[in-house]
Amino acid sequence: MATEKKNPPTVEKSVVDIVSEKVSEFLKSGQLDLPKNYSVDNALKSAYLILNTVEDKDKNKVMVDGKLTGVCTKASIANAILDMVVQGLNPGKKQCYFIVYGKTISCQRSYFGSMAVAEMVNPAIKDWGYNVVYDGDKFSYGIHNGKASVIEHEQKLENIDKAKILAAYAMALDRDGNPIKTEIMTIEEIHKAWSMSKMKPIDDKGEVKPESTHGRFARDMALKTVINKTAKFIINASSDNALLLERINRAEDLADEAAVQMEIEDKANKGSVIMIPDELKEGEVEPPEKKTEPQSASDLPSSEEERATLEKKGMVPKEQKIPGF
Repeated sequence: MATEKKNPPTVEKSVVDIVSEKVSEFLKSGQLDLPKNYSVDNALKSAYLILNTVEDKDKNKVMVDGKLTGVCTKASIANAILDMVVQGLNPGKKQCYFIVYGKTISCQRSYFGSMAVAEMVNPAIKDWGYNVVYDGDKFSYGIHNGKASVIEHEQKLENIDKAKILAAYAMALDRDGNPIKTEIMTIEEIHKAWSMSKMKPIDDKGEVKPESTHGRFARDMALKTVINKTAKFIINASSDNALLLERINRAEDLADEAAVQMEIEDKANKGSVIMIPDELKEGEVEPPEKKTEPQSASDLPSSEEERATLEKKGMVPKEQKIPGF
């Protein structure tokens, strides 16, 4: 009597495997061009190890021994890892980090990461110079052909005081130490940039909130602001890689949306609702989303029944669900 042939058990692909396959497709099609010294495997291994340590605000782990816990959607994890690889970043080198907001995780560049991406799109960059200028420092700069360059910066130890920062600057340098791009920002310009952050580190009086990250680490945040501005100019001016720019913009937009979501949660769920697909088909990665302005709390339906009524009238967008893995 013939025995019934059983099919082998189906092995579910891991998030890392799915991203690795997608990266291979991008490389074969020529959509992705990574630095010669960038190891995708090493970056993925670092991401895997770090994701096993990432927790949400309630101390729930995203992964345990490589297994997803359901804290974040598989789609958002896959996209966060892909954002990392496309930008040529490695979390093990502190070039990026993973942050959880609700059921979503995003890959955030550190300013080391911003410098790495700028170097990737412009190989002429071999080094960086950056610092903050305090009250009492001897600082001068010049402008030649419309381009600024730092001439002198002399700083004394007693001048270092986060409450006395006057400006910050960053320079992308070539092999000989000559500036390719220099950005100088006054503290007023830096505060203006901070005031546009969804994290809202500036209060209604225009002062930096002391308890905010910007207030506690003013020097680091000032440097991050000016370095990111320098790097962003270089990336936008030098790169014609559509995939890279799309992923950079996606990561930045998601960071803004995630910050809004965090603020909503901190204010007892009052405010805008960010709609992010919960699931994704196996092997697929969601495309970059267009940035949308958050709605105010008064614009949002207060119940599922009210939402359904408003959806029929076209007054609020329908929640989009993409079939899962």
